[in-house]
Parts: sequence; C-alpha cells; structure tokens
Amino acid sequence: MTSPAKPIALVTGGNRGIGLAIAQELKADGFHVILTHRSGSAPAGFDAITMDVTSSESVDQGFTQIESQFGVPEVIVANAGITKDTLVMRMSDEDFMSVIDANLTGAFRVARRATRGMLKLRRGRLIFLGSVVGSVGAAGQVNYAASKSGLVGMARSFARELGSRGITSNVIAPGFVETDMTADLEAKRRNDIAASVPLGRFCSAKEIAGVVSFIASEKASYITGAVIPVDGGLGMGH
Repeated sequence: MTSPAKPIALVTGGNRGIGLAIAQELKADGFHVILTHRSGSAPAGFDAITMDVTSSESVDQGFTQIESQFGVPEVIVANAGITKDTLVMRMSDEDFMSVIDANLTGAFRVARRATRGMLKLRRGRLIFLGSVVGSVGAAGQVNYAASKSGLVGMARSFARELGSRGITSNVIAPGFVETDMTADLEAKRRNDIAASVPLGRFCSAKEIAGVVSFIASEKASYITGAVIPVDGGLGMGH
C-alpha cells in the first residue's frame, strides 16, 4: 500500500533568510516544500525551481513545471521581495516601481496562477509576507511600505473572492528581524531599534516561520483576511 502524497507548499524566495526558515518549518510539518529562487543555488534537501516573480511568463512556466512534476501546490507563501531604500526626494520612479513590481505585483502574479489549481482542489492557503512598516510607515521606505500596505487590500480581496472555495488568504507582518542585513548595523543603531520594540529585541526568522506554519495548518482553517503581526508589539493598534 503506497503512502498518500504529501501536500505541496511553495515558498517564493525560499533559498535563504526568512524564506528558508519558513521552508524548513513547513518541511518539518510534513509538507513537500518547493522553493523558488531567481538566482543562486537551492539549499540541500529541497526541490527548487527558478522563478522570477516580476515576469508572468516565468511564474506560469514555474507552476506548469511544478504541477507536471509534483502536483498542485495548496499552500503558497509569497515571500520573494526586494528593497531600494532612500529618502523620498532622492527616490526615482524606477526605485519606486521596481519595489512595487517585485513585492506587490509579484505576489499577485504568484497568487493568481496558484488559484487555478486551488480552485480545482477546493482548498488552499495564500500566505503573504508583509511588514509592520505597511501599517506604521518608515522613513526612507516609501516604496517598500507602499508595497507591503498594498498586500493587505489584495489579500483581503482574495479572501472575499475565494473563501467559498475553501481558500484562505492572510498576511504575516513581521517587525525587525535578525537577518544578515540587520546584523551589519552599528551597535548603537541596533540598540535604538530594539529599544523601540516593547519586547526589547529583534524577531528571529524561526519565530516568523512558526506563525506561517500555524496559518498553513488545519488549526487555522477559519482564519482569513487577517493581518497577523509578528513584531514584538511595535505596530500595536495599527
């Protein structure tokens, strides 16, 4: 007797950082995790495909490959994104539009293509990686904050449109996270940031992954259209 196939989870931008932590958590939960990456190599122990979320053609080709080789993904974690931080007076149209295209429109391209299979399954989880700055804003991140704020309206619209088919749609909104980038900050700047967080510290990628794991599970089957903060209280009330 053959064992049933594992449910498939797709994590965009899953080859490093927060995306990789999420992939590892979902794998531990029993999912067959497939990662996408635009460049670099895939981590050991995972199936991975090349996908550029700024290209509808690349997204479609990626899903076609996954569906033919593995099956239909029923959990989508839209994690891929970029930053181009600068003060607004120096921010070019390209600085603004490229971040919107990767973070917001890219997530839309992935979710739109994913729903084709989910609608046939009559179940699914759309999980978008937002940010606390989508609610509270951040100097030097007008483009990034706009992209993450846009995810909220988009996710809630997906929730209303697809809920009757058993598909949920939610946003996970991290605060300041321990990453390679934040590790390079000067000690004073790190301390100032930590002091602004009620819990007094940065978040770990694993803590974000744990919340994604919950939202992907059956325990969260009645949660949709939500923004779930993982920010140590930084954005409370927003």
